[in-house]
Formats: sequence, structure tokens, C-alpha cells
Amino acid sequence: MTAELSLTFLGTGTSVGVPVIGCDCEVCGSADPQNHRLRSSVLLRVAGLTLLVDSGPDLRQQALREDLRELDAVLYTHAHLDHVAGFDELRAFCWRRSEPLPMFGTAECLQTLKTMFGWAFASDNIHHGYVKPDPRVVDGPFHLGTLRVTPLPVEHAAVATIGYLFEPPGARSLAYLPDVKRIPATTMDVLRGVDVLVLDALRPTPHPTHFSLDEALATVAEAAPGATWLTHLGHENEHAQLTRTLPPGVRVAWDGLKLSLADLA
Repeated sequence: MTAELSLTFLGTGTSVGVPVIGCDCEVCGSADPQNHRLRSSVLLRVAGLTLLVDSGPDLRQQALREDLRELDAVLYTHAHLDHVAGFDELRAFCWRRSEPLPMFGTAECLQTLKTMFGWAFASDNIHHGYVKPDPRVVDGPFHLGTLRVTPLPVEHAAVATIGYLFEPPGARSLAYLPDVKRIPATTMDVLRGVDVLVLDALRPTPHPTHFSLDEALATVAEAAPGATWLTHLGHENEHAQLTRTLPPGVRVAWDGLKLSLADLA
């Protein structure tokens, strides 16, 4: 049975977003909407499920823009603020559910969420209108309906960080790695030949915890995906200029971009 996956880029920016507060650079002052980047997050729809990857601080704005009304689960890559600070906005999706909202992440990530938002995870959280989390530790592949989900451990700063490989049955696969500085060999083995790769490419120059453009392109060359989209972009990247420099099969994602993996060549 084929279950094609669709992908919406809710945000494609780095931790401070673009425009950057107080910055007068060409990109921050650009009128091109493709240079306006909210904090990185994606939405997946497959086999009747709607899945959110990360709940960043711009979640309310992103959800309103996309008319997002329901979620079946949230998957977290790690617990940095630009990926979790919109946690309280998830209450709007809990209002429409009779069961708690499944939230997937590493044990470290879920523990950080419990520390930051203890009221939500407390046993006496019985009040209507609050976030009702159903925490689920990711320590290996799992299924959401017919969708196989595999965590992809990567190195990024000093926190446990994962990407995800999404494999719908009989359909194209997607790997999402928005925050990465180094990819272990075991993860690279899983990435090779993936149909669509979404990858961190913060800026042209090296950064201590994120891929530079050259590092991202080196990973693309090694993994040989069918198609690649770059995300988690800072204001050092002007969309049109960056697009012109990229090799075939590599493109720059933008906020609001919608992809149907069934339509990709």
C-alpha cells in the first residue's frame, strides 16, 4: 500500500530568524519573502496523519499562516529554545483531542521539556485548555500508523540531537536534519540514497555547531540523495544568490514551501 508524504516548511531560519533584530544587511532588508525566515520546523502529512517536527517560538504564526488546526503527534529533534519555545502553543491542538498529544524525543530532550514546562507534565494537570503531553522516548525506529520513523543521531552542540528518517510504505523517503555539525558513520549509512534530504546549511563560513554550506554539500555528495533542500539558514544567505551557486539537485527551502514527494523527479 502506497502512502505518499507531503512536506510543508513552517520555518527555515536559524535561532534568531531573518530579519535579525537590529540588522541592516541586504538580506534582513530584503523585500523578497523567500529571505524572511521563521525558526526551523516542518509539518508532514501522510496516511491521514499530521505530524509536527519541533515547536519553535514562531509556532503560533506558522500555524495561523498554514491554517493548521489538528496534530496527531509532535516529534522533537532536540531541546534548544528555537525548537521547543512554542510548546505552550500546542494547547490549541489539545483542545480538539480527547487523548493527550504524543510527543516524541530523546530521553534527554523530554526531560528538559518536563523541567521547562513542569505544569504540563504534572499528574494534576486536569484543567481544560492546558497542553496535555503524552511523552514517548525515542530510542530506535518506531511506527506512526504505517509510517516507519527512524531517529538519526547527529552531533550538534552539547545536547542529544537527532534528525528523522520518514519511510512511508511503497513511497519516497525523507530525511530531516535541521541542526547538525557532524554526522556519525552509522547515521550516514542510513542516509545514503534517501529520496529527499533536508539539511542544515547555516552560512557560507564555518560555525562551531552547525554545517557551513561546504559541509552540507560534502554530505550531499557522500549521501547521494535523490533531492536536497537546505534549511536552518542565517542572514548570510540571500535566497536567489545562494540558489545560483548550488549543484544540480540541491535547492534552498523557504517558509511556506510545500512539497509532495510523489511529484518529485
